[in-house]
Amino acid sequence: MNLHEYQAKEILRKYGVLVPEGSVAHSPEEAVEIATKLKSITGSEVFAVKAQIHAGGRGKGGGVKIAKSLDDVKQFASQIIGMQLITPQTPPDGKLVSKVLVEQNIYYTGPSETKEYYLSILLNRTSGKYMVMYSTEGGMDIEAVAENTPDLIFVEEVDIAAGLLDFQCRRIAHNLKLEGIAFKNMVSFVRNIYNAYVGIDAALLEINPLFKAADDKIFAADCKIRLDDNALFRHKDYAAMRDLTEEDPAEVEAGRFHLNYVKLNGNVGCMVNGAGLAMATMDIIKLSGGEPANFLDVGGTANAERVEQAFRIILKDPNVQVILVNIFGGIVRCDRVAQGIVDAYKNIGNIHIPIIVRLQGTNAEEAKVLIENSGLKVYSATLLQEAASLVTEVLS
Repeated sequence: MNLHEYQAKEILRKYGVLVPEGSVAHSPEEAVEIATKLKSITGSEVFAVKAQIHAGGRGKGGGVKIAKSLDDVKQFASQIIGMQLITPQTPPDGKLVSKVLVEQNIYYTGPSETKEYYLSILLNRTSGKYMVMYSTEGGMDIEAVAENTPDLIFVEEVDIAAGLLDFQCRRIAHNLKLEGIAFKNMVSFVRNIYNAYVGIDAALLEINPLFKAADDKIFAADCKIRLDDNALFRHKDYAAMRDLTEEDPAEVEAGRFHLNYVKLNGNVGCMVNGAGLAMATMDIIKLSGGEPANFLDVGGTANAERVEQAFRIILKDPNVQVILVNIFGGIVRCDRVAQGIVDAYKNIGNIHIPIIVRLQGTNAEEAKVLIENSGLKVYSATLLQEAASLVTEVLS
């Protein structure tokens, strides 16, 4: 589950991480109110106005502006709220911005130079350890840094049982070429960030840029947090932060029926039980010249109702020209799936695209009888390759 920047910073603040003062606004007028309060606290009339969507690269698309007056705040908030923001990480048509984060200026002058860094924490699945990845080059695409100057990328692996040790925090600050107060502040910052990552069961925590201010304070100038969905039962307050408007409506609907669904860009709708079989089905569709329109795993306990809902979700995609149902009955019974297909035809009605059905395993014979006696216009297949060939045939 992804969090907005303002939500991520609220959480980090609870773990002692220094973040810019600010609040989220849903209108230009509210943005000015927030900026006025910030001015009374900081004395500065410089503010950051930042679009809040689940995507990076907002500045490149015009979603981040630096306001130098309250009038600028109102103008920029008016421009950003309601815009369809397109970034390298959004769909081609972009994402609608409904709110902005108004923050204090942290790029103020002081006794030392300012500097932007990069830091992220995630799980290294190969080593089974947490991985702190950091660089002296922040505020830009870390992928570009890794490609062009890999020597500027540092990695600190953390034993999950032992946790992040003090000498590792100091080594990170040292590799970032910090000294004095900035060094000490960075050591504390890294410790607090790691505690937040573990404490909230994050799958990813990324700070870009990680900012050293002119007075040697260390700020999380921007923050991206992705929570582990499997741990949300431990964090009801964080689960309540989920913004469904930022997610694909079909995927949200699928989640309500415990369906594992991911929309793709192809023309062959897939309904499969089991992630491994679903991946194999998608592979053989591509090898046969088709393009999967989705990943959809109905699960090992699929019943007729769940299969019908899966059909409804697939049929909402206007790009789907054929549906391939590939079920191996181990735990799930093929006759239940077949009944779901029959019910879907009757209840949805007006299904004009071809449906190819391959049912093997528990109660496969009973399922075949159900399909044949239903009078439905479906293509039946025994082998997976046969089903894929039928896909190619009906599409040609």
